[in-house]
Amino acid sequence: MSKKDRQKVLVVDDAAINRQVLGDLLKTDHSVILAKNGEQALALATQHVPDLILLDVVMPEVSGYEVLNRLKSDPRTAAIAVIFITGLDTPEDEAHGLTLGASDYITKPFNLAVVLARVRCHLQLARQRRMLETLANIDSLTELANRRHFDERYALEWGRAMRDRQPLSVAILDIDFFKNYNDQAGHAMGDRVLQAVASVLTNGMNRATDLVARFGGEEFALLMPGTGAEPASQLAERLREATGRLAMRRLDSTEADRITVSLGGATLRLSGNESAAELLKAADDHLYRAKNEGRNRVVWREDSVKADEL
Repeated sequence: MSKKDRQKVLVVDDAAINRQVLGDLLKTDHSVILAKNGEQALALATQHVPDLILLDVVMPEVSGYEVLNRLKSDPRTAAIAVIFITGLDTPEDEAHGLTLGASDYITKPFNLAVVLARVRCHLQLARQRRMLETLANIDSLTELANRRHFDERYALEWGRAMRDRQPLSVAILDIDFFKNYNDQAGHAMGDRVLQAVASVLTNGMNRATDLVARFGGEEFALLMPGTGAEPASQLAERLREATGRLAMRRLDSTEADRITVSLGGATLRLSGNESAAELLKAADDHLYRAKNEGRNRVVWREDSVKADEL
């Protein structure tokens, strides 16, 4: 298995010998991350989003119970499976840990074979869960995120932008005259156009934090966290130009039809009381303005705050 395909396990224990033993046990088949206390564990869990966490309960300052509570309250880490590995060995202790949301409970001194078997079991469950989540969040034709996944990410990034006082830009893209093209060239060719545009958008938005989604029909949504109005509108313009270089030849024609798109965008007004729905509506309104002004253009909300003013 390549390093890229390895599942990630975060081991959290204030005892160095336990971290070393568990790390050595798991590192052959998995990517292992070590944390010596609760705060470090929370930071690493947010940074790496591991597939599984092995978590000690009794630790100074922040206990394993508190770590689990904070993991479950954060949408970025809430779904991560947690196995408590602890010296608290009464049935009441185990019941309490499972009630808090732990996936499993192993008492110390632990048996290495048992730990390895349970880790493998929970990692297999994590792999299956992620496969199901991927299928539920992907548009089957374009292989982009679907509307459901966009809505989830948009809500998450909106909350983060408001909390951290960071810019958030969103744009909606529409393929010009797509219905006419679809009716004249056929649905198979229409699907090829959608896939070609999706490929351009995927290649053009290469930041890991950005998201391209099929919004519905011939519309796509672009989500750009941490990006102000000026760079976001410039990116939208580059995507419009790249899409304009697409040429699709219909079976009944010797000439290729040029594909053009219109985009409307907006950037969050941190100084006002704009809601998530209002920001998305502003992008949609400016898309319609782009179409009404002749299509094949980008229209960004004029009063969007620029990145250097945030």
